Amino acid sequence: MKGPGGDIRRRFGEPFRMVNILEGLIGTASALDLALFAGAALLAGFLRGFVGFGGALVVIMVLATIFGPRDAVAIAALSGLPSMFQLLPNAARFSDRAFVIPFGLAVFAAAPIGTLVLVAVAPELMRMTISGFVLVMVAMLHRNWQPPGAAGMAAALGTGIAAGLVQGSAGVGGPLAVAIALSRPGTAQQQRANVLGALVSLSLCSLVPLWYHGLFTRQVVVASLLLVPLYSGATWFGARYFSRGGHRYFRNAALLTLAGIGIVTLTLAIRDYMAEQP
Repeated sequence: MKGPGGDIRRRFGEPFRMVNILEGLIGTASALDLALFAGAALLAGFLRGFVGFGGALVVIMVLATIFGPRDAVAIAALSGLPSMFQLLPNAARFSDRAFVIPFGLAVFAAAPIGTLVLVAVAPELMRMTISGFVLVMVAMLHRNWQPPGAAGMAAALGTGIAAGLVQGSAGVGGPLAVAIALSRPGTAQQQRANVLGALVSLSLCSLVPLWYHGLFTRQVVVASLLLVPLYSGATWFGARYFSRGGHRYFRNAALLTLAGIGIVTLTLAIRDYMAEQP
């Protein structure tokens, strides 16, 4: 670029490359794209603040139409981090540590093994299996079913290993973790905190493979930063709604959200599996 502006951009190259990406994102986006972008951030943040989960799926589904599925997954992972830490004090205060801590340790231990399973098992088949299991769990939880021994240490470790394996091999450990957390006894406040605590470990362990495969590009970072203010603001609103009376509707809302995630994940997995068939 010629002129004084070009000299400045050459001198401070990296920040201005980020600005160029930002200009490109906004300049090429239609009004509909921008509306979808903002709407995804607001809905995702509200769900994260209210029921504790579901935000990542909203971001991935909507932004995949704008950036493509690979970038959408990476954007969902990065843009959700501030809201995760935003809700972490609540999770630490009200969660059942006897569940969250062993569950989290088991997730971190099992997720790398799950990536090895990825080469042996078709991820679409894994997603279909887990989605079907989650939908069955939703139906049973709706009838207030609780698995025997759900409150024990062995159950926390076993379910953490299962969620970590699924997360590493198919990237859908979240619904399984939520179903397990909701199956434990406790108040709405405690169950929501257990959900938040369980998803912290899954969210953190998913960052490493995304980074390893080079998905945290400049475009992904810039788009994530654009999402954060709306995402975090909506998270605050969702958490406030929960504390101001929304807790009365938490369980039904959580089960409805979980069922929706299970149906969408199952549908997409079937579509991808059929597309790969000769």
